[in-house]
Order: sequence, then structure tokens, then C-alpha cells
Amino acid sequence: MKWILRIVLTLAAVLVALFLAFRTPDTKVAEMRAKYGAAPSQFLEIGDGVTVHLRDEGPRDGLPIILLHGSNADLHTWEPWVGALDDSYRVIRFDQVGHGLTGPDAKSDYSLENFVEDIDEVADALELEKFVLGGNSMGGSHTIGYALEHPERLHGIVLIDAGGAPVRDQGSGNTGFSIARTPGINQLIKHITPRSLVERSLRQSVSNQSIVTEVTVDRYWELLRYPGNREASITRFARGWTGFTEDQIAGIEVPALIMWGDEDRLIPASAGDWYDATLPDSNIVIYKGVGHLPHEETPKTASDLKIWLVGLELTDQELQNVE
Repeated sequence: MKWILRIVLTLAAVLVALFLAFRTPDTKVAEMRAKYGAAPSQFLEIGDGVTVHLRDEGPRDGLPIILLHGSNADLHTWEPWVGALDDSYRVIRFDQVGHGLTGPDAKSDYSLENFVEDIDEVADALELEKFVLGGNSMGGSHTIGYALEHPERLHGIVLIDAGGAPVRDQGSGNTGFSIARTPGINQLIKHITPRSLVERSLRQSVSNQSIVTEVTVDRYWELLRYPGNREASITRFARGWTGFTEDQIAGIEVPALIMWGDEDRLIPASAGDWYDATLPDSNIVIYKGVGHLPHEETPKTASDLKIWLVGLELTDQELQNVE
């Protein structure tokens, strides 16, 4: 029996050694805020113990646009659009709960309803009466959720490779997402999250590989390890994907711009086609040779958005004149 005990103890010692060798601890809050939360960042309390990391740029009298990032991303994903828009538009972006420097929700509530409530609270805190709301991937489904609850506050919505359409299983083309939703194995990523896994997942998400820089991978990896974010990711993925019905989408009457990469391996372009066919007032642009992050992969998205926004503003002016 002694030799069995020795084997067990030896295996346990090996497992502990491996765990310690490969363990990737949480990043430090102060260091991450200094690195990713400098000006023009601000930290806004919205209630329920949540302090949102937010950036509010551009002229205060410009048309407000709130942008929502996708799963495991952060507000920095919108940097290309900010540079193209903030001369004329008020561009607002924030880290949603469980992401970036906002960190986990105080009540671990990652329901669509809670994300929608956070959007409303941010808009209230910034004293926005009406605004344009746009989102990528998960942020796109939150955009739809908000449009269903608060259409009166929206000038329009922008869906960029958005979640929520009744298409085939989403995320199947991404190693990181697959691990995050696999029971048992996903518990390991709370403690062991190799940088190589983050880089691989990001590369699988895009077609334009030039945007996957060392700096970008570091940001994704470090902010995923921001205290509480890994646990939040596991909780979110355990909830499954948010899905909308045809009747729900058909009832959204605000103008919509749909943007999609034709090489998206997470949410196929057929989902964009479904949104376009189902929304009452929509325009769609499909980008060839582009993956899941069109707003980062091609500058043409910013140009197309500006054209659509000009048309949106003209329509609003015409409606005001009629009134």
C-alpha cells in the first residue's frame, strides 16, 4: 500500500508543480488602470456597485453615438472609428461589465436585461436624450436588446457582425470561445490562460491578420486577467447565446445599418442577411475578405458609417420640420 501512496503523492506533487508553472495570475488593478485607463478615460458610477470605464470624445453638440464592444474585447476596439468620427460626432464607448477596466458585475448578473439597463444608466448619467447605438458581436445583441426596450431613445442602430440571429452555432470557429463554454475545462482558464491561446483566438476571429499586433494581444490577454473578468466570462458563456425571434426584430422600426465581414467564422454573413430581411428599415454592407471585426479590419467601415449618419441626420431634420 505504501507504494500506491507514494505514486499518488508523486502525481499530486507533479500536478501542483505544473499548475504553478503554467498559472497566469490576475493582473493588478492599479497597473491596468495606468496602462489602459489614462486620459481621455473616465470612471463613471452607474449604480449597483458598478463603476464603468468610459471614454466620451468629440464635440458635445455633435450627434451622440454609443459603441458596444464584443465578447472578451474592450472599448479600445473602437479606436479606428473614433479617429474617423470625433471631429463631427460625440463618440462614447465603455467597457461592459465583465470586461476591460469595468470588471465584473457586483451581482454577477450577465443577463441581457442587465446589459441593457447598464446602457440606459450610462446614457442617463451623460444626460443623453437620444443617440445612435452600435455594437459588434455580443455588443450587437445588446444593441438589439436595447432597441426592443427603449426605441424612443434611439436615432438609429448599427449592427456589426452582431449576435442574436437564428443561425448555426456561434463561436464554433474560435478555440478560446469553445474552451470557455466547455464545463470542467473552462474552470482551468480562471487560473491558466496562456497568452498563446488569446492570440490564437484573436487570429481565428479576423481575416486581416495585420491588426493582430503584439500590443493588441497583450491588451486582450491582460484585460481578460483583470480581477474577476475570467470568472465573468465563464458565467456568461454558461448562459448560452442570446437569440431573438423574427417577430421581435420585425418590430424594431428605428433605422439600422448592418455591417458584416463575408469571412466571419464566428457569426456567418447569413446572419446579417437575416437581419436585413427582417428589420423594417435597414441597409446592409458586406465586406469582402473581412472577418469578425470589420471596424478594425478595414477603414471602409468608418467611411460607410459616416455616409449613413449624414443621411440619418437629414432624415431627422426633415421629420422635425414636418412636426
